[in-house]
Amino acid sequence: MSSTLFISDLHLDPARPGVTRALADFLQQHSDCESLYILGDLFEAWVGDDDDSSLAVQVRGLLRDFSAAGPALYIMRGNRDFLLGEAFCGTVGAQLLDDPTPIDLHGVPTLLMHGDSLCTADSDYQDFRTTVTDPVWQTRVLARSLDQRRGLAAELRAMSGEANSNKAADIMDVTRDEVEKVMRAHGVRQLIHGHTHRPTRHEEVSGVRWVLGDWDTQGWAIEAARNKVNLYNFVITL
Repeated sequence: MSSTLFISDLHLDPARPGVTRALADFLQQHSDCESLYILGDLFEAWVGDDDDSSLAVQVRGLLRDFSAAGPALYIMRGNRDFLLGEAFCGTVGAQLLDDPTPIDLHGVPTLLMHGDSLCTADSDYQDFRTTVTDPVWQTRVLARSLDQRRGLAAELRAMSGEANSNKAADIMDVTRDEVEKVMRAHGVRQLIHGHTHRPTRHEEVSGVRWVLGDWDTQGWAIEAARNKVNLYNFVITL
C-alpha cells in the first residue's frame, strides 16, 4: 500500500498502558504502509537512549518489528523526548529527522515539524526550548545516572504543568506570522505538525497546514496518498 502515515504526541507513559496498546494495534494494522513519520513526543519523557525501563524495552520491540516488516520509519524529537537520539533510532530501524524537515509528499512540497518552535508568543517556553536543545546542556544531562535523569524529567514535567496552567490558551498555539515565515523559507505548500493538541486543517496564505492531535481517549493520524490527505481519529480504551 503506497500510503504515508503521520502521528505525533502519543506521550507514552507507564501510567497509560492503553495508549501503548493502541500504538501496538496501529502498527500492526498499518504494517503494509509505505512509511510512518512520528513527529515528536512519542514519549511523555525520554531520559536517554540507554533507558532500560519496561516501557522503553516494549516500544523498542514494537517499532523494530514494524520497520522489519518493510515500512520506512522516521522519528522526530519533540519537546518531551528531546533526548531521543541516533542510538534509539538505530535500534528500531528508524531515521532520526531534523526539525524542520522538508519532504516531497506524493508530489507536494511538504514541511514536517514538531510544532513547538512555531509557538513564538510563548517566550518563556522558547527560552526553555533553547536550553534543552543545546548540545552542551544535553551532554551534561546525559552524563548523569539514569536515576538522576529520571528525577530531572519528573521535575521538568511538574514545572511545565504549573507554567502552562497560568498561560492563556492562545499563547500556547502557533503564531501565524511564524507559520508563514517558515513555509516561505522552505518553499512549501503544505505543513504537517503536532505539539498543540489542536487537530484540524488550516488554510494559510502559503498553503495548507495540518495539525495532528495527541493520543488519549482517542488517537489521531494523517494518511496521505496521491491526491488525498486525510486527518482522522480512532477510539483508545485506556
